[in-house]
Amino acid sequence: MDKKRIENAIQSLLEALGVGLKQKDIVATSKRVAQMYEEILSGQFKDPKKELEVILEQKHDEIILLKDIPLYSICEHHLLPFIGKAHVAYIPDNRITGLSKIARVVEILSRRLQVQERLTTQIADVIMEKLKPKGVMVIIEAEHLCMSMRGVKKPGTITTTSVVRGVFRVNQKTRQEALSLIYK
Repeated sequence: MDKKRIENAIQSLLEALGVGLKQKDIVATSKRVAQMYEEILSGQFKDPKKELEVILEQKHDEIILLKDIPLYSICEHHLLPFIGKAHVAYIPDNRITGLSKIARVVEILSRRLQVQERLTTQIADVIMEKLKPKGVMVIIEAEHLCMSMRGVKKPGTITTTSVVRGVFRVNQKTRQEALSLIYK
């Protein structure tokens, strides 16, 4: 990431908006924005697959669920945040990873210019590829500030996306069990 180019671009943007760059509170804004982008878009330089390592080879074929994983991402259409939570369930096929590893996958993939639909799919794909579970379910619920503060202006509207793979897709009872754990 070229922080100096970001600083220059932000200075140009502020000038185009008619903001005086010499104002006390604005002088360091372009530098702060460049640092912010480096932090909140840091996932584009990381491979989420490297986070998922098999730590246990054991017979466990029940649902493992992490729910309400906070996520913050930047919508690639308007460069505004979407904020929400992810629920990730999987049923291992003798391969289990650390719980924090699942949360890290969510964090890495959300720290990119993103759309919620693709983010949901990417999380499921990484888990399926690396852990080879019997199934995975990912649900994301998020508020998009591009919809809350501009355009249609409907704050509080939540967008929900889901991806189901493997046993969660083919077995209604298993899918329903996971949903009941998420939404109880």
